[in-house]
Amino acid sequence: VSEQELEGVSEQLFAADQDRAGPGDIVTRLQHRIPPQETSAGIDYAPQRLFSYVAEERLFSRPTFSRFLALLDNYEEVTGHQEKVTAQEREEEEAFLDAIFQTPIMATLTSFFLAKGLYPSEETFRADLREMWFGLYSRSGGKVLDSSGFEHVFHGELKGGKVSGGHSWVQLYLLERAGTLNYLSYSYDGPWTTFPDVLALQYRWGQHLKGIGSTFLGSSPEFDLALYTLCFKTRPDRQCHVSLGGKEATIQTYSWANSFYGNNQRFVASSYPLSP
Repeated sequence: VSEQELEGVSEQLFAADQDRAGPGDIVTRLQHRIPPQETSAGIDYAPQRLFSYVAEERLFSRPTFSRFLALLDNYEEVTGHQEKVTAQEREEEEAFLDAIFQTPIMATLTSFFLAKGLYPSEETFRADLREMWFGLYSRSGGKVLDSSGFEHVFHGELKGGKVSGGHSWVQLYLLERAGTLNYLSYSYDGPWTTFPDVLALQYRWGQHLKGIGSTFLGSSPEFDLALYTLCFKTRPDRQCHVSLGGKEATIQTYSWANSFYGNNQRFVASSYPLSP
């Protein structure tokens, strides 16, 4: 897949995101910007919350959002705790996949992957997507199966006194609304004047510090998953240069190297937008 093809299909995904936030759906108060060298200091420069308004009724009632929200209480956030996937949780995962595969975004990505010969059918792509994102592996040295790509990227984990992963604006908003996330500052605000934008921020989840975390702000769950999957399949473990609304963005992906699924396929370890 060439750089030009990556830019082209990422623009198609951007244009196809019908569920993203519109003007006024999200209002943020960024407050204090810190330089890169201060990102891990953990100083609270923000007396106010990051999110002053989110149009929950409009956004979260959409099928992909509502089914995404249903997944967020399925995880043990502290690593080292066994993830036990119940039948209901498996049904919730399938319902989420059902919803996203009915969107123009996933139709666009599926068509691109099939045209490039990466998969023979939508069914094989969906099955592989499920494994790479929801398949369990161990972030505790093999002691227990305590993590997955989806949990790490979209929910976030607590490991070694710090926040690990956590790149979904929806989850950040819900944690802040619940009073468990304290927004500290930001270090990058992307050039986009509409959603999604890219934001790099610093916060504490309980007592755990996220020195620098980046997220797409205002995107739909299917957009995040599609763009991250595009980059994971075509530029694994390196920078993936995409184009969104005529502006450049870079996604960093990592694959999990300690365990495999299927025919030595790698799970998603992480994926997120880079900030300068």
